Amino acid sequence: MQALDILYESAWTLVIYKPAGLASEVSPHYTSAEAQVQHYLHERERKSFVGVVHRLDRAVSGVLLFAKRKTALRHLQEQFRLRQVQKTYLAWVEQAPALPEATLEHYLWKDMANRRAIVSQPTDTKAQICRLHYRTRPEKSDGRLLEIQLDTGRFHQIRAQLAAIGCPIIGDTKYGAQGYWQPEAIALHAWQLRFIEPLDGSEHTVEAPPPSAFTFS
Repeated sequence: MQALDILYESAWTLVIYKPAGLASEVSPHYTSAEAQVQHYLHERERKSFVGVVHRLDRAVSGVLLFAKRKTALRHLQEQFRLRQVQKTYLAWVEQAPALPEATLEHYLWKDMANRRAIVSQPTDTKAQICRLHYRTRPEKSDGRLLEIQLDTGRFHQIRAQLAAIGCPIIGDTKYGAQGYWQPEAIALHAWQLRFIEPLDGSEHTVEAPPPSAFTFS
């Protein structure tokens, strides 16, 4: 079992770095972060509990939060429901957006058969509104490295919304990228996660350094 890369741990929560290529939840087809966390906690406490608070796509790297108590899971899920959790991503896109900073709003619905998000119209009863805010990172003059904050957390939201404005994420061929990037990975990284610790109400921001491949220009 691969060793966990632990970014933060308390009596109620555990935050890890999930590499690209690893599923978030237990899967019959892939190794998963959830299974690794279960193994880690079971070695320390035989009656351990693992609660999946949120998910990252298998091809995405970065910060992933788990609950170690059922009460903590309920607290954290409520924070996500109330949008009290701040999620910040980094994305390399194939083409710089027209504006260096903007808020994107689309209506998306989940195509279960093909495992992708479809941009639709506000009148589509299957669609849900999605919002994110991006800005180009100042250290990159070409404007293709974006910092993204989510207002909503829909399935494949960042991938679909950036593709909808003509800026697919590098390696994300499912959403129109022209070629591959890294094995089992796209150039999207869950960089920072800010949440309230259920144990004592303190606020924590946990950061996962981007993989070394993010340094390319």
